[in-house]
Parts: sequence; C-alpha cells; structure tokens
Amino acid sequence: MRLNKNQGFDLLVVTGPTASGKTSLAAALAFRLGGEVVSADSRQVYRRMNLGTGKDYNDYIVNGTKVPYHLIDIVDPGYKYNVFEYQRDFLKVYKQLRSETKFPVVCGGSGMYLDSIVSGYRMFEVPPDPVFRTALEKKSLAELTEILSTYRDLHNVTDIDTKKRAIRAIEIEYYNSNPKKRQTQFPEIKPLVVGLMTDRLVRRERITRRLKQRLENGMVAEVKALLAGGLAPCDLIYYGLEYKYITLHLTGKLMYDEMLKRLETAIHQFAKRQMTWFRGMERRGIAIQWIDGELPMDEKVDLVLNLL
Repeated sequence: MRLNKNQGFDLLVVTGPTASGKTSLAAALAFRLGGEVVSADSRQVYRRMNLGTGKDYNDYIVNGTKVPYHLIDIVDPGYKYNVFEYQRDFLKVYKQLRSETKFPVVCGGSGMYLDSIVSGYRMFEVPPDPVFRTALEKKSLAELTEILSTYRDLHNVTDIDTKKRAIRAIEIEYYNSNPKKRQTQFPEIKPLVVGLMTDRLVRRERITRRLKQRLENGMVAEVKALLAGGLAPCDLIYYGLEYKYITLHLTGKLMYDEMLKRLETAIHQFAKRQMTWFRGMERRGIAIQWIDGELPMDEKVDLVLNLL
C-alpha cells in the first residue's frame, strides 16, 4: 500500500513512553505502506550502544522481510549529538524517501527530537563558546540548573545530569536567544502522530522485565567494553539512565543491588517525563491519536491505516 497526495499526510509518527512497543508497530506499518522507518531516539544514534539504548534489530523484520531504518548507529560513543543535528539529518532522509516515493514512518520517544520535526523548530547551529563556557565552569551544578531554568522548563532532566551537560544546554539556549543568528527554514510537513497508550502498572511491569532481560543479556559487559575502549566515565554518564548507573557501579560508586534499584526507578521516572512532554505537545496544538498499546498487532496496524 502506498499513500497518495489526496490522503493528505506526508509523514507518520509512532511514539509513546518507553517499553510501549513503538518499534515493532512502526516497522509493521512501514512494511504495509511500502515505507521505511526513521528513528527519533536520542541514544540509538550511537554505535556499540545497543542493549542500553534498547536497539532490537529483530523488530525491523516483518514477515521475513527486513524493513529499512535510518538514523541508528550513525555516530561514535563520546560524541554529543544534538537536536539540531537530528533535525538536519532527518530532513536529508525525509527528502530522500519522498523522492523515492517511500513513505517515512518516524519512530521514537525522544520528545524534543519528535517535537523538532512535527512542530518545525526553527533551529540554530550552535558553535562552542569557550569564553562563555569558562565562566560557567566556575559555577556549581545547582547554580547551572537555576540558570538553565530561566530559559526553559526542565522537562528533560538529563540536561542537568552533569555540569558538562548543563553547560552545553545553557550555551545552546543563550545562543538561541539571539534573534540575529541564522535560522534553518523547516519545510511544511503534515504528520499523523500516533501514540501508544499502556496502563501505568502494565508499563511498569514491562520496564522491570525488560531491564532484567537486558542485564541478563550482557548490558553491564557492554558498558565495561565501552570503558575499556577508551570512553571516559563522564562521557558515559552523560548519556544517562543505563549508562549512567552502570558506569557508577563499574567505577565503584554503587553496589550492584543499589545500581539496579536506582536505575529501575530512574527509568520509571523517565517514562513519566515522556508522558509529560507528550501532553505538552498536545497543549501546543499537536494532535496525538492515542491507541491502546495492548491490542493485537494486526488491530493496531489497521487502526493506524484507517487514520491515514
């Protein structure tokens, strides 16, 4: 099935909180639409960061066919990929797919990445500012958090995980506050945004089960290999959640049981923040069509195709 212009939508977005089953649904929809999946996950862009970021390449195999995907495994660990780069890279893929008459299906739960394309953020390319950074480095993390809060609401608390992240976030906000800077023009795109809704208790159980499974599959060994490969602990802590807490465990800051407890709590809190972000998008006028994530796959696919 291929969509024509009379159906109106240029893009399908599949989103929802972590562990809601987004990837398998997006792949199934791309398969039915003759399209390809474009990831909107801020950590799956990194190579060799697989278990901790939840990459499941098998989700892209539908009826024995591998559905092509984009913006996964595109940069090396240690690099600080950002929303400007995501929007730029998304547009390259989007234009390529449309030129090949392949329907793009965006999949992910990184709120700012999704918002940047469905709201058409007018982005700034932000170069480092050494002088500004030097002044900020003298401040405590609490002071940096206060400064960042004067620019925007702190829904994305990973920006204040470390001083390094907070300083970069402030640097970007400071640069963006200058109206004289060159802005990127974002093309008009008409997206259909579909969200997977799951019961809170079901979601919590899925998160717990998935975390234990990933640990059993070698997630600690993955982080250990990244550290052994030359990444500094602070670089991994920068990526938050699994990489933050497992690194703290491997560097002797947390015992295993404490690491597991704190990590599980952090992931549950992250899922709540994702829902807060989605509700904020809706308040700003982005229509999200919520469907029951517990429905059988065929029913979910048919529901979304009917919406299209």
